[in-house]
Amino acid sequence: MARVPFELKGKTVYVAGHRGMVGSALVRRLAREDVKIVTVNRREVDLRNQAAVFDWFARVRPQVVFLAAAKVGGIVANDTLRAEFIYDNIAIAANVIEAARQNSVEKLMFLGSSCIYPKFAPQPLREDSVLTGPLEPTNEPYAVAKIAGIKMVEAYRSQYGCDFISVMPTNLYGPGDNYHPELSHVVAALIRRFHEAKVSGAGSVIVWGTGTPRREFLYVDEMAEACVHLMKVYSGTELINIGTGEDVTVAEFARVVAEVVGFGGRISFDASRPDGTPRKLLDVSRLSGLGWRATMPLMHGIRLAYQSYLEGKRDRNEDRLLDNRPPT
Repeated sequence: MARVPFELKGKTVYVAGHRGMVGSALVRRLAREDVKIVTVNRREVDLRNQAAVFDWFARVRPQVVFLAAAKVGGIVANDTLRAEFIYDNIAIAANVIEAARQNSVEKLMFLGSSCIYPKFAPQPLREDSVLTGPLEPTNEPYAVAKIAGIKMVEAYRSQYGCDFISVMPTNLYGPGDNYHPELSHVVAALIRRFHEAKVSGAGSVIVWGTGTPRREFLYVDEMAEACVHLMKVYSGTELINIGTGEDVTVAEFARVVAEVVGFGGRISFDASRPDGTPRKLLDVSRLSGLGWRATMPLMHGIRLAYQSYLEGKRDRNEDRLLDNRPPT
């Protein structure tokens, strides 16, 4: 049934995962809307705890939910913390989605990840490619948990008539990223490595992998713009990809980061490190058909991300995984 456009004005909006990169971008974007934003930190409500989540929803009664909370990390984290990634993410999705149903939330958006698509799915990745082939092994537990969340959203629309939707962002970067030296994603990892090499005067930087995989990158505040737009204009069972529709090789991307940071040394590649999926480019035709396109040039986005890294460097806890970053 058609329930669009959806009016956000005057609503109480819960952003789950507000301290992570994705959630904090959503909070920034929603601050421009006439809404009441509500959040809760992990010390008060652990989203893996069903009783705590149900109690909080019953007390606060949000009308709109952006479900951006997740346990996240890059290739190494996904491949070594496999049990945590599948358990935590299934528990978070199940608890929040069911609490939203019980408390008559008007609309919910579940944020998935492009890692849900099969490793060798045809490019660009169409939304109907889900479950058509094997996943990338290094992040399979995380991907399975995200697919479970997508299927919950579908089932709740079908059985209960809930206006719940799912979106699939591409690889994101920007303020709030995780710059851990081993557990970060490619954008944050390269910004940190090139910056440290510049400061130390190192003559070369080693980039993990062969440099040949192709990746699509979207500045996180543009993703937030797309999410708010879709919350207003879209209501349906189908997934919606959120991306730029353009990709570059990791090697090309590394050269962009080096230029922005001001590193002039040699770039080499460590082929003993995993590459992950050979290519991940999203088909964004559904998104563009709904009236939204990304506009920020990659070079400008990396400049903003590097500026954010420098501003937060002194206060950043490098050893903590942030809450909402889909893996590369």
